Amino acid sequence: MKATSITLFRFIAVLLVVGRPITLLSAAENAPRKTTVTIDGERFLINGQPTYAGGAWNGHKIEGLLMNARLVQATFDDRNPETIRKWAYPDTGRWDAERNTREFLAAMPVWKRHGLLSFTINFQGGSPEGYSAQQPWHNSAFEADGSLRADYLERMRRILDFADELGMVPILGYFYFGQDQRFANEEAVIRAVDQATKWVLEGGWRNVLLEINNESNVRYDHDILKPARVHELIERVKQTTRDRRRLYVSTSYGGNTVPRENVVRASDFLLLHGNGVGDPKRIAEMVRQTRAVPGYAPKPILFNEDDHFNFDQPTNNFIASVGEYASWGYFDFRMRGEGFDEGYQSVPVNWGISSERKRGFFRLLAEITGQK
Repeated sequence: MKATSITLFRFIAVLLVVGRPITLLSAAENAPRKTTVTIDGERFLINGQPTYAGGAWNGHKIEGLLMNARLVQATFDDRNPETIRKWAYPDTGRWDAERNTREFLAAMPVWKRHGLLSFTINFQGGSPEGYSAQQPWHNSAFEADGSLRADYLERMRRILDFADELGMVPILGYFYFGQDQRFANEEAVIRAVDQATKWVLEGGWRNVLLEINNESNVRYDHDILKPARVHELIERVKQTTRDRRRLYVSTSYGGNTVPRENVVRASDFLLLHGNGVGDPKRIAEMVRQTRAVPGYAPKPILFNEDDHFNFDQPTNNFIASVGEYASWGYFDFRMRGEGFDEGYQSVPVNWGISSERKRGFFRLLAEITGQK
């Protein structure tokens, strides 16, 4: 068995038996990082080599793409005592934030074996009900003044560490609508950006992409997180360095929306969402329109959220995205009345490949990326 395999086996063994392998991971923080993501034109590279090197599927190039899934509840918790009972696990009758992260970590190698190289996570998660008009729960890695919470950081650190070990590239989001109103003012939002960016840089991770906020054009309270000004935070992150190194950064918009010029010019890569897009032809059109926005220069285009499936059909949103040389991201939430096995966004989450929708995605992913 190779040394890297032994390391991975020991990590998982400690993770599953002990539950909180803090000592092991803290020691690893001082070791050289194993995974570095870079961008070359429209391609992503990992450790200097394009992703899916030499890969093609049905005549479409996939080399340089970054297939991903929206898994934003990896560090979820709820500080609202009135709503925390909603997230109880069916087998224990209670919510357990540590269990949630532990089971997420255990699933990561399985996703990677199917060709998943990236996943979106977020310091404020996402709606644990999939889509919600109101969000009374309190899930945030930030205090009202923009300072960081140690418990969230610890869970996030373990995920970023293991992603580095596996050769994966997390897309780390900072803010989510429905939670950003918990900041006292704009100064607190800016402080949160500065503190989070400093934390990632000081952690030494070179495999992390940043997403300022999920869907900047949807119901944010603070103007600096809205479309007209969000590029200010993108530029702020780009100007933050450590040892002459900075982080790649972007932001996203709601479904069926093409990025605005200010974000296209400022971002290192561009994020699209396919929610609300039932016709795969529109997915392809969105990619072409994005490349036509004034100020566009060759850079990667990713869908990192799309709640359309049809993975067994000859065409679907995933296939349409690949056809336009854009990466695609799977977004799966639990519909009303569905069981625990469904949905990667609905809490509590079964992080396994435990439903037909999940199996359909991972089968097609493995086929497209040459893992089968």
